[in-house]
Amino acid sequence: MKQYNILISGGGTGGHIYPAIAIANEIKLRYPNAKFLFVGAKDKMEMEKVPKAGYEIEGLWISGIQRKQLAKNFNFPFKMIDSLLKARRIIKQFKPDIAIGTGGFASGPTLIMANKRGVPTLIQEQNSFPGITNKLLGKRVQKICVAYDNLERFFPKEKIVKTGNPVREDLLLIHNKVDEAIEHFNLDIKKQTILILGGSLGARKINQLVESNLDFFKNQNVQVIWQCGKLYFDEYKKYDELTHVQVHEFINKMDLAYAATNITISRAGASSVSELCIVGKPVIFIPSPNVAEDHQTKNAKSIADQHGAILLPESDLDTFPIVFETLIKDRGKQEHLSENIKELALPSATINIVNEVEKLLNQ
Repeated sequence: MKQYNILISGGGTGGHIYPAIAIANEIKLRYPNAKFLFVGAKDKMEMEKVPKAGYEIEGLWISGIQRKQLAKNFNFPFKMIDSLLKARRIIKQFKPDIAIGTGGFASGPTLIMANKRGVPTLIQEQNSFPGITNKLLGKRVQKICVAYDNLERFFPKEKIVKTGNPVREDLLLIHNKVDEAIEHFNLDIKKQTILILGGSLGARKINQLVESNLDFFKNQNVQVIWQCGKLYFDEYKKYDELTHVQVHEFINKMDLAYAATNITISRAGASSVSELCIVGKPVIFIPSPNVAEDHQTKNAKSIADQHGAILLPESDLDTFPIVFETLIKDRGKQEHLSENIKELALPSATINIVNEVEKLLNQ
């Protein structure tokens, strides 16, 4: 069997890193003797997460363009030139058979240089509204794997394949884990469980919303699993003493958290949206308005427009008690949302993406 050299670039956030690792794992299953090299941004979380997953990584001196603090863009051209030169060096030494980009700053220079050297290239776009890096790469790469419809506005139609976003394998079987989940989180089976997610670092507005509604949740007779995030844990851990609330900095057993929950309140990053479609339970999305191109709102809207979730913008959070109480008391509405969001799930995403990778390798 031929030994393939696989170059993968993506990072900046978990939403770019975990799909990259999932794709690598699936390629490894098919080609156990393949060699892998990841390329990330020097000071970003991929430099820690990728080696933890068992893969080598090289870091580029790269960051995005600052839209709000323009003075910080002074050294961007130097960073870009430096990253292009280092990416060229990496490609020359590693000799990849394919280069895969999952978004983030480092994937720009990496895939540009791979393309220049005639290496087949593929990008995976997680969002319903692409980031600037993938928009630029779309013109150059051979294949674009997407998770949403109507991306012909941004990419050449003939290159697009709708595959979905890779998600954690352990989420595919959560319906078998309910008893284990209730025991793990020490829950009361007579009460509905609410899972609150603001991302690994946390979301200030969601945390403030939860804090101001702790009595309200108690009156609704629900129990709350609250991932407040690394940045806010010290501020909110005191509420863990309440009988109806568990405060977590980070939830490692996400499969069990999803198995235990009746309703999820979440940000609308691409990975979260894809996971919640597979989980197939009612969701209230509160998108972050502070992301590029407001893509979280677009992600959430694409699900809400199909009657698969409730979209609650940060500007309307004062209506939260009414929205929540209406949903928690209406089991029919919960079932309706659940059925519709399941219809939008693409559980074979990783396999579909690697099928496209294989086609390019075989060419």
